[in-house]
Amino acid sequence: MAYPFEWFEAAYQYTDVNNALYSLSEAFSGKQTYKDKGFDVKLRVFKENEFFPQVAIGLRDIAGSGTFSAEYVVASKMFFTKNLIYDISLGMGWGGLSNQDFSNPLTKISDRFEERTEPDSDTQGGEFGTGRFFSGDVGIFGGAEIFLPNFRGLRFKIEYDGTDYFQEGFPTVESSRFAFEDVRKSQSRINYGLVFPVNRHLQLRASFVKGNTLSIGFSLSGFFGPKEPLVKKRDKFKEIQNQEIIKEITSSDDLLFYRGALTELRKQGLFLQKAHIENDTFEVVYAQGKFRDNSRAIGRVARTLDAISPDYIKTFKIIDDNAGMFLNEATVQRDEFTKHADENIFSLGKRAIELNSLKASEREYYEYQPEGEYPAHFYKIAPVIRSQIGGPDGFYFGEVSIGYTSEIKFSKNIALITSGQIGLGSNFDSLKLKSDSVLPHVRSDIVLYLKESQDYNIRRMQLNIFNNPFRDFYTKFSAGILEDMFSGVGGEILYRPFNKNFAIGMDAWAVQQRDYNMLFDLQDYKTTTGHLNFYFQEPKSNILFTVRGGRFLAKDSGFTFDASRRFPSGLRMGAFFSLTDISRAEFGEGSFDKGFYFHIPMEIFSNIYSKGSASFGLKPLTRDGAAALAPAFNLFGVTYEGQSIFLDSSWSALYD
Repeated sequence: MAYPFEWFEAAYQYTDVNNALYSLSEAFSGKQTYKDKGFDVKLRVFKENEFFPQVAIGLRDIAGSGTFSAEYVVASKMFFTKNLIYDISLGMGWGGLSNQDFSNPLTKISDRFEERTEPDSDTQGGEFGTGRFFSGDVGIFGGAEIFLPNFRGLRFKIEYDGTDYFQEGFPTVESSRFAFEDVRKSQSRINYGLVFPVNRHLQLRASFVKGNTLSIGFSLSGFFGPKEPLVKKRDKFKEIQNQEIIKEITSSDDLLFYRGALTELRKQGLFLQKAHIENDTFEVVYAQGKFRDNSRAIGRVARTLDAISPDYIKTFKIIDDNAGMFLNEATVQRDEFTKHADENIFSLGKRAIELNSLKASEREYYEYQPEGEYPAHFYKIAPVIRSQIGGPDGFYFGEVSIGYTSEIKFSKNIALITSGQIGLGSNFDSLKLKSDSVLPHVRSDIVLYLKESQDYNIRRMQLNIFNNPFRDFYTKFSAGILEDMFSGVGGEILYRPFNKNFAIGMDAWAVQQRDYNMLFDLQDYKTTTGHLNFYFQEPKSNILFTVRGGRFLAKDSGFTFDASRRFPSGLRMGAFFSLTDISRAEFGEGSFDKGFYFHIPMEIFSNIYSKGSASFGLKPLTRDGAAALAPAFNLFGVTYEGQSIFLDSSWSALYD
């Protein structure tokens, strides 16, 4: 479950229908019980106040088989007495929540709401069943949650259950895949239970439902949105000792000034690339891979330079260099900036900073340009888990391996990115389901890739060349092993106006499918793929809308629509769907491509800053339609943190 906004709840779940088989064919799925995927949403319509309840509308299983589909409207109100707190809810439900079969009041609006339609028999699943929303008979449900005093947050719950258990799941025993005792019988409509919060993240629960079933469980929750959600940072600015002595030295000789800046910035995790003194202005170009918030990096560069710069320096020009591309130039008025540092009044400190964009070739006059040691090699070794969830062979298949990732930098803008794995153990050998796709098997042969690459593999070996030819224009050329299933050559161009909240880009690739062992061999299948990309970020909500249109790997053409939100912690959550020129029958089960994802910054679990992140994404099914190439380091991501719209939302980190 996720909460992109306080008024919006989204949930995705697998349900084990353990009194039914996955299929009637034992050769196909053995004795595995049926698994149903579902997606739910709930929207708050009215917020609770002193006199009126909170009102929400919810839809269950909105884009699946309809096995557990239901809609509801619910009102909730909290009451306070001298010793107790009550939270009372009352709602009306359709579909699986219509146990009393009351007449639907919406029939007075339209006859469409009289009959609840079932999914078409020839459906591929995964479709939004809007025709059945809020239709058919209705039922009533309700309950109360009581916060018990002096029991460390223990809560007692009691409810009148509105679930029609015989409408959930498969309609009848005779027409379905039921192979076990029917467990849907209910002997009571009253359910009750207890919830005990162990801490702010873990809750234990136990309940007695349907008059015949004991239920126990737990829930884990994480509050990942705030600036420092879990662990407070101890990675503070390193105060520079003997500042007056250093200033005397830097005042005596420009070369000593440059070297002092180089040394002190390195201690802060910031790396001086170029520097120049012009009258009362000290200009530096820096690179860094430590701070996610570019405003924090600008602040620390400015504070470092203030501590060592001679008094005649009145202005700092601080230029962010990422892969040889200049993302922004911050012109900092020294006195105005430093007088607000001790009190951490960032709202005033940012007024001392003027931001502009520029291109790398605009600045060629730097007096001090320390030579980098190339090639430079950076690497990391860490455990890796690969997973395959769902399917007739079994619910979960996984692999544990040792992963190696490296970057060899040949210059500031040319680097080779490599990642590979050595398998330690997996159960992939039990996978046996072959692709039934009528399209080129650009993704649906995932079983073969997992099985034949489990001993060792190369996930990526991609050479990148970045450039910044014009102001607000960025380019990337890439070649090599671009992802798990394809090698090739191609590139990307991005126009990203610095002070705007949109960007336009294009990518094009000539690729060939890799062999299943994920080493250097290739298969016969070749194709060209590419897209026009439009990005728009709504500044108040930080929602990023992305539309990509073009040709996909299976030679189908269409559009992908993506919406995601970034939180102050760096967490990003999003969802997407794609529509192409193939039919639902050609696409196969699921009807069209869709999914969701999370990017979780690792620094929220640490007391030091870092740019690393872990990503989790899920598609209900792996099909060949709307399959896009996945090369590393797309230009929008590489340039994101240096743009004006991102800086404007993160100035609170200026004096951190």
